[in-house]
Amino acid sequence: MSVRRRAAALAFTAVLCGAAAPAAVAAPSPSPSTPDLPAGLYGTKDPTYDGVWRQSLAFLAQKIELVTPATQSVDWLVAQQCDSGAFASYRDASAPCDSKTVADTNASAAAVQALVELGVHRETVDNGVSWLKSVQNVDGGWGYNPGSPSDANSTAVVTGALARAGVPLVDVTKAGGKTPYTALQTFALPCGGEDGGAFAYQPDKDGKLTANADATAAAVLGSMGKGMAAGNYNAAKAPVCTKGTGLTAEQSAQNGASYLAKALAGSGHLDLPPMPGAEDSAPQPDFGNTADAVVALAAAGHKDKAAPAVAYLEKHAQGWAKEGGPAATAQLVLAAHATGTDARDFGGVDLVRQLNATGPAPAATAVPSPTATAPEKPADTTSDDEGLGLWWIIGIGLAFGAGIGFLLSGRRKNQQL
Repeated sequence: MSVRRRAAALAFTAVLCGAAAPAAVAAPSPSPSTPDLPAGLYGTKDPTYDGVWRQSLAFLAQKIELVTPATQSVDWLVAQQCDSGAFASYRDASAPCDSKTVADTNASAAAVQALVELGVHRETVDNGVSWLKSVQNVDGGWGYNPGSPSDANSTAVVTGALARAGVPLVDVTKAGGKTPYTALQTFALPCGGEDGGAFAYQPDKDGKLTANADATAAAVLGSMGKGMAAGNYNAAKAPVCTKGTGLTAEQSAQNGASYLAKALAGSGHLDLPPMPGAEDSAPQPDFGNTADAVVALAAAGHKDKAAPAVAYLEKHAQGWAKEGGPAATAQLVLAAHATGTDARDFGGVDLVRQLNATGPAPAATAVPSPTATAPEKPADTTSDDEGLGLWWIIGIGLAFGAGIGFLLSGRRKNQQL
């Protein structure tokens, strides 16, 4: 997910929830560090809108590069969880969560996945999973905050986290056979028309869907039941956009991959729309969403289509990543990993060292073998295996066939912190 889009969305959420407007729009401090930042947190900028998110992405990127985060850093993330199982974007953990604490499904899902991949604090993971299941919307998806309408990005990141946590599809099937996959498909633009295959973030007030590259990259991963740290898959046949109704989740994912491949084919990068009031109306490169698109294409079996974007990022994105902090650097590490590119020599930059430097010294670091063949993964691999996504897709058919429309009796109903 784009760091810029996420920060903007969180700022907007804070305004809606009564937070002070200046805090939502204030520019980051020009000083290199903030004295009040808690020990264990990655990054030096204000964590109000992305503290849990950037910490979680940093852990995901470190784990796939065989780096073990410091215990102090992991403990900081665990302490961010509320008793309900939810995570806010960031909070003062010295006080308990209350009615003013704004729960964040994206931060919660990212934290759950990070802890799953680290293989620690299973109780924290299970509590987070229970909360995410309890705030699932009736359409099978999730909104940014509990009770808000479902959107493609939130549904995708939660779906990937639940899949990585080993949650059976039956546990997240709502009445009428509504699943996270059917929810994602409601955001898909049909093939054959303009921007066919893409996903929208949400329909507009008239129900119209508008292609969104950020949402498409997220939905491709979510539709395959894959998390954000997707593995390095061999190139498959060229992605195609399949027309018609009744598509499988895999077909919808491939349609999204087809859209992303076309979007990257020309310049090798996605663009940011011009900022309101900017003198220069020309679109600027969107490094974050380009990195996310690379991961999505590689996970869908089309890393050959992502190669030009990787080359572009290697040449142009280092400054953006360093300025953007741990989340931005982690996005490049994830893109490198997904395509088999060396993150320790990414356009001449050691991204792993750069990421490690944004937080406490790691507990352990192991440099991967330089051989052409990737090292054998341990049992608790950090990269998505193909079987998990496949079984979730198979589960859709089973769920519909059995007419499953109930939730487990033990699922918590409370959506408040």
